[in-house]
Amino acid sequence: MRKVLAASAILAVAAGSAFATNGDNMIGVTPASEAMGGIGVGMPIGSIDSIFRNPAWMNSEKGFTVSFGGILFMPDVKARAKDPMNGDSGYVSSRSNFFTVPEIGITNRINDQVVLGIAAYGVSGMGVDYRNKDQRLANMHTTLQFMRIIPAVSYQINPNLSVGVGLDLAWGSLDLGASMPNNRGGGQSSSYGIGAQIGIGYKIGDLTVGFNYQSPVSMKYKHVFDSNGDGSFEDLKLQQPQEVAVGIGYKVMPNLKVGLDLRWINWSDADGYKQFKWKDQTVIAVGGEYQVNPSLKLRAGYNYGKSPIRSYSNLATCMPGDPTPCHLNSIPNFTQPFPDYNVQWFNLIGFPAITEHHISLGGSYQFTKNFAVDLAYVHAFEKKVESTAMNGMVLAGAKNAQNEVGIALRWSF
Repeated sequence: MRKVLAASAILAVAAGSAFATNGDNMIGVTPASEAMGGIGVGMPIGSIDSIFRNPAWMNSEKGFTVSFGGILFMPDVKARAKDPMNGDSGYVSSRSNFFTVPEIGITNRINDQVVLGIAAYGVSGMGVDYRNKDQRLANMHTTLQFMRIIPAVSYQINPNLSVGVGLDLAWGSLDLGASMPNNRGGGQSSSYGIGAQIGIGYKIGDLTVGFNYQSPVSMKYKHVFDSNGDGSFEDLKLQQPQEVAVGIGYKVMPNLKVGLDLRWINWSDADGYKQFKWKDQTVIAVGGEYQVNPSLKLRAGYNYGKSPIRSYSNLATCMPGDPTPCHLNSIPNFTQPFPDYNVQWFNLIGFPAITEHHISLGGSYQFTKNFAVDLAYVHAFEKKVESTAMNGMVLAGAKNAQNEVGIALRWSF
């Protein structure tokens, strides 16, 4: 177990920011789940994925399992800024277009009822880099990295019902190198937090149903931004939101199973995201797995979550001649409040987590009795969001499309 913790810490340091897809969350954390649209709450995908998605399903596998892998994340992000004095930048591409997202996990069956596990996942993040691209984008460069290290236990109450709990030990890193239309970032800051989750899994015949609750995780990133330009850098509270998920799975045929998950992500009540006006998401994930032969499985899925960042017209800017009231927003621990347009400018230029529709493909191959490889490909279709102020004379916009490839090496004994 000590070796797993050490490896988890190394992965946390090595992980790049992930420009994730349900808000700032990955749609799934293992290639097996990602290939099926991120499901895993209502249908067991594997004991390693279950540690994160629904720890009750850790009981779905026998013996000892270890998995090591990662995701190559390739976002295509563009930003646009327009104002009467500087003109229109048009859409400019971010340099941040390649990230790695690690995953490692171990589960071990103690007896007929108890399974223990521990895993580390890069689960959330964002980032852009517009330095020396266009002055209207204010040299914006940002990174957010968020990782969970989760020890978990699953208990089989009876042949049909199992429960699981996990302790979420979180590590995060934030850099607001440039934010709002100015350059007042204080550099990279790390933070730690703690949360918990509980899952329930029920199986009767070929039908499975599941429930999972994940608590919020509060983080404080120190000295990341100078909001009023006085030379002192302030902290930012940024809370990863609570999630509630339910799901169902069904074995349609002996070699075909399908699943559906619904997940509610409570951005609107999470410190930081609430003040940046992120909306709650209801994520729909569907996926299936077809057993071609004893060695080969093929998978496919679809994932949809409406963007938590919306388009707005005629926002307040607090500039001379602004036709709208000057509404100010207080950001946790920032001295200077910001008008509505500046908040939206920050969202779209700095953290445009706006993708909605995803399709996924993948599979696994069992090379030997003990060794298998899981693969996944996910494509997020381009989404555009724009907001304006001063009757359209001021505009901020973002486009975001993504591709990712995942691989995991899995040993079972």
